[in-house]
Amino acid sequence: MNVSDFDFNLPKELIAQSPVERGCSRLLVLNRATGLATHATVADLPEHLKPGDLLVVNNTRVFPARLLGRRMPSGGRVECLLLKRLDEVRWDCLMHPGQKLRPGERVRFEGTDEQLDGEVLERKFYGRRIIKLWAKDRDVESVIDAIGHVPLPSYIKRQDCVEDRERYQTVYSRVLGSIAAPTAGLHFTPSLLENLEARGIQYIEITLHVGYGTFKPIRTGHVEEHTLESELFQISDAAAATVNKALSEGRRVVAVGTTSTRALEAMVQTTGGRVRSGSGATDLFIYPGFRFGVVGGMFTNFHLPRSSLLLLVCAFAGREKVFLAYREAIKYEYRFFSYGDAMLIL
Repeated sequence: MNVSDFDFNLPKELIAQSPVERGCSRLLVLNRATGLATHATVADLPEHLKPGDLLVVNNTRVFPARLLGRRMPSGGRVECLLLKRLDEVRWDCLMHPGQKLRPGERVRFEGTDEQLDGEVLERKFYGRRIIKLWAKDRDVESVIDAIGHVPLPSYIKRQDCVEDRERYQTVYSRVLGSIAAPTAGLHFTPSLLENLEARGIQYIEITLHVGYGTFKPIRTGHVEEHTLESELFQISDAAAATVNKALSEGRRVVAVGTTSTRALEAMVQTTGGRVRSGSGATDLFIYPGFRFGVVGGMFTNFHLPRSSLLLLVCAFAGREKVFLAYREAIKYEYRFFSYGDAMLIL
């Protein structure tokens, strides 16, 4: 399967640079049986679901993983995106400028009355580095929280601002650990969740910490040659029992976002269709041909061309139907990507 088959042209002006008021985005509803797409708003979501449906949301919370600093002692600018903590002092990260930062290079990241020092330990491909971080008389994570920036995606062509610290979180974010938001969840408000429950639509929380693997560019020519990096997840006993009860009663499980989808589907790969509770890591790559065992509906954003996220959506609804819906969204000038509009696939 060619990766080029999942490419499309998107006018730059449709890439959302800032969010609208939470809960006020447009919603494209796609019937995956007929391919018919209808226009609505996120506030209309309860009317497009039915009593008994179970929404599964991802309660991960984004940490300010983007650090801005300088090389020592030259003073040249440095940018570091923390991907994953490896131990007490070492972090896996992306650094810029990648070609210049070799093992042994020293860097410093500073904010108001805070300072974080680092040393490049290992050099990997495509700007990846292993870096050692330390802070004088402070724990590293508290300094990162103080001086770090919200890791907005590169297609958002502006600096992060104070408002992004909370707007780039879901209203139910609880468990710190992601370098990017589970963006489908950004549309939900407390009142929308109340309206859903009033209609008899339950929701439960699971956790998948969004890492670089979700957004890692597909650099292969064929879909099957691409691999995802593993991401940590956790599903509680109560959440697993609630999902399994819904499935046994023939009720629809609607995943909010591709991350919730991957966590759920990862936990039924070897269990005959029963969701197991527990924690672990998954590198499950879902693309057309995948057989879904849990998810019967999906609420998601519009995704980048040639991305693993778009491939997942195409696996769920079919490539042709998804691309017809995307063309409809472009025609009617929907806003795309993280801060953009939403899509409901049933």
